[in-house]
Amino acid sequence: MTYNMKITFNTIYTRYKLPLAALAIGATLGLTSCTKNFEDFNTNNTGVTPEDLLPNAENLKLYFTTAQRAVLNFSGGGGPNSYQLQQNLMGDVYGGYLMSATPFNSGQNNTNYALVNGWNTEPFKVLYLSVLGPIKRLEETNLKETYPAVWGSVLAIKVLATSRVTDIYGPIPYSIVGNNTTTSIPYDSQEEVYNQLFTELDEAQSLLEAYVNGTNREELPPNLDEIDLIYSGNENTVRFTKWLKLVHSLRLRLAMRIVKVNPSLAQQQAEKSLSSGYLFESNTDNAKVRIDEEAGFLNPLEFISNNWSDINVNASLESYLVGYQDPRTAKYIDRASGSGVEGYKGIRTGAIALVKETYARYSTINFKDGATPSFTPTTPMMLMTAAEVYFLRAEAALRGWAGNGGTAKSLYETGIQTSFEQWGATGAAAYIANSSNMPSAYVDPLNSRNNAAQPSTITIQWNEGSAQEEKLERIITQKWLAMFPEGQEAWSEFRRTGYPKLFPVAQNNSGGLIDTQVQIRRIPFSQNEYNTNAAEVQKAIGLLGGSDNGGTRLWWDVNRANF
Repeated sequence: MTYNMKITFNTIYTRYKLPLAALAIGATLGLTSCTKNFEDFNTNNTGVTPEDLLPNAENLKLYFTTAQRAVLNFSGGGGPNSYQLQQNLMGDVYGGYLMSATPFNSGQNNTNYALVNGWNTEPFKVLYLSVLGPIKRLEETNLKETYPAVWGSVLAIKVLATSRVTDIYGPIPYSIVGNNTTTSIPYDSQEEVYNQLFTELDEAQSLLEAYVNGTNREELPPNLDEIDLIYSGNENTVRFTKWLKLVHSLRLRLAMRIVKVNPSLAQQQAEKSLSSGYLFESNTDNAKVRIDEEAGFLNPLEFISNNWSDINVNASLESYLVGYQDPRTAKYIDRASGSGVEGYKGIRTGAIALVKETYARYSTINFKDGATPSFTPTTPMMLMTAAEVYFLRAEAALRGWAGNGGTAKSLYETGIQTSFEQWGATGAAAYIANSSNMPSAYVDPLNSRNNAAQPSTITIQWNEGSAQEEKLERIITQKWLAMFPEGQEAWSEFRRTGYPKLFPVAQNNSGGLIDTQVQIRRIPFSQNEYNTNAAEVQKAIGLLGGSDNGGTRLWWDVNRANF
């Protein structure tokens, strides 16, 4: 992987007057390689007008499939470099799931808080080039008027992708993206971004409901199964019902995110979803992006593990899986290999004295153990699951919100059961009833300096008599285990709640900018933005309310109790 990335954005998020040929090439290549130069996307924007771009089958396939893949950006025509930077060496590590055995950049990199400018650009680049750019094109084709339900689905992807990126940086350009005519564009505060996301979810809900309830059963694109990478194969009413469930489930996720900074709005938005009758209920509702191997797209996590040996299991994940004797362990991860390393063994975040040749032998995601490994080159990329939604509802019940359809205990236990079913694991009932197993301490057999004490004493079995905070830790810990391997959401929820309790970095190379115990809170703004949009970046730092570094908290990440 090349990690010294040089990109010139210029006007990529101004009007998206990108040449059609360039976009077609970008879609073929996934718009993702670390070494791509994007200047061609920002120049020679003549000869293409909205009238030239009708919502036909070819354009829908080009733009909508690109946007869906770019939520977790995995590339075709080459290795998944973009995913590695956008997700794998950020959220997957900071969320406690994974850790690399590779000492990138001479051991000074994001995994030990020596944040690399080139890496930090990637989520920003992906959002504007690979999600909002194609979606702007779809908007210019009058897709909303021609195929309203499809536009509702597009809006769901837009909100999902944007929420992930604002949760990485905080303030981002959003409200006038694609509608201004200058190379300078202002940032919106994260509060303003969230408000717009909720408004866009309202629009998506309205459009999808009109199709589902039969008030607007408009004609649909003939290649709908080809362009819908998430719910293809379903009869159309069922398809758009599932998209509607994604909209409401996503609203519940984002509502819970802001509960500490704006509890009244959080409850209002959550109860809108909880009372809708349209939330994920079973694993058939799960939102996952299918892999098109023939077109050159592969599961990036499997690729990085199997082909590059660049990612392993995190010590925090080992602690909880092994300590709980979790039956999902063999579904999630492979056993370590090689002399001196046995069983399931993770790597501590920011591990001291990493040597790839030895630490790559530690546990990886399950791509090789057993007759049917969980991760193959064609395993779909999971965006959101029914198990997560049950845990969101359990927290809503814990907070006394209306419409959650159960008690905190019943929803918590259903969340665990649903996760077991998703992974094909047995023994959920015994696991739910276990009141003694706890997360384990971490021992690094190759370097005792990476050892760490037991992170928590939280057990599995629900205890109605425990305090609210303990109940929340139990909910979020099991939610974290169920969301594997979606590290961006894991990191966001860790920052919001403080749970699960994760091992801090063994080696902190931030130069004092990030507190080791508090852990990393965000990623700094892109260096390219400093070079090309400097005045607006300075205003964005003011909106952020702190310095532009990894120790500054986001708007919703307030330092106060959960209750």
